[in-house]
Amino acid sequence: MLTKITLDNFKSFKNAETIDLTKTNYTILPQNVADNGVLKGCIFVGANASGKSTIILGIKLLLDFLFSERNLNSGIFICMFGDRPCYSLSYDFLIDKKTIHYFFEVDTIKSMISEKLYIDDKLMLERMGLSAKSYIAEDNGVNYDETDVGKDTLFLRTLYFNTKFASNSVLKNWMNYLKKSIYVNMFDKKIISYDNAEISVVRYLDKSGCQSINDLFNEYNFEQSIEYKHSIEGGRVKLVVGNDESEKYIFFKRKGIKVPIPFSEESLGNKNLLSILPAFLSVVENGGMLLIDEFSSGFHNELEKLLVRFFMEKSKYAQLLFVSHSTNLLSNSILRPDQEYSVEFRRENGSTVKRFSSEQPRSAQNIEKMYVSGVFGGLPEYKEVDHEAQ
Repeated sequence: MLTKITLDNFKSFKNAETIDLTKTNYTILPQNVADNGVLKGCIFVGANASGKSTIILGIKLLLDFLFSERNLNSGIFICMFGDRPCYSLSYDFLIDKKTIHYFFEVDTIKSMISEKLYIDDKLMLERMGLSAKSYIAEDNGVNYDETDVGKDTLFLRTLYFNTKFASNSVLKNWMNYLKKSIYVNMFDKKIISYDNAEISVVRYLDKSGCQSINDLFNEYNFEQSIEYKHSIEGGRVKLVVGNDESEKYIFFKRKGIKVPIPFSEESLGNKNLLSILPAFLSVVENGGMLLIDEFSSGFHNELEKLLVRFFMEKSKYAQLLFVSHSTNLLSNSILRPDQEYSVEFRRENGSTVKRFSSEQPRSAQNIEKMYVSGVFGGLPEYKEVDHEAQ
């Protein structure tokens, strides 16, 4: 599980900022903490364009660089108003009770990548430019040169695809954890699975059917269910999908209403909910990280609260890291203060991050009210609208 990420000279983060996901001394909501002491996720709040999505991007890029074709030397990741040519990202994970520390830095002027990988402070891999040395399979190390090290690719990726880390179970399990992760952008309707899991709702229903989703609806009193079939009828209505019986479509059925409602006619909130549920269910069941940008898109406040609680209660070794503008989620009945971060853009100093627990709020305090009153920062500084008619 992810325990820490540090962003330095990356996008809006001119200076190094660290997000810590290890638990503090709070005892509330024990279900929000895995039995290894790692938090099952966190929320990022703040004004528009403060840098919240950049944190999610920093985590997503590790997955992109490892499992997708993406150019590290692109200049789009460096802080444009910084005075250094390099950007870096650093990650700590707890896997099989071992701490994995991985760091990479990109020099955009020299087009040079540096990497270091440790397990419990033991160096496992180091790379500088087109030279690298791995201690993963050999204690004395194995040297690599430009014939093995790609100029625009993480060498960690190359080693993984060449060896699958068969000689090191900790690194192998780390990669498996990362591959189970899913990225969701609710605004762009973009969902990425790094393990090719069936996360589009249609493919999910083709493979798994409606039972898991309908069980969730029933357990949490949604007063609706879905059916996925070629034809459906209710009341005086019969709906048929195309001419081929193999063609299927999603229909909502609401308690007390006999007429089925086609997916295309449903509300934005229900469409978004059904689109995201396969990702939720997959990560809760299998582990990994669920990264969600613009989580608030089309959801009622109570639905957001339910989804967060569901994840925290049902998951074991999984993490939900998300951006939201819904301040009602800042509640000690949903998330702990050590799971809440405000992000603020401070002009020439760039984005900064503040963990709510740093102010040591008490469990009985109203965290949402404290945030709105400015205790934790991360509020826009708009001028008040004049209430009197001009």
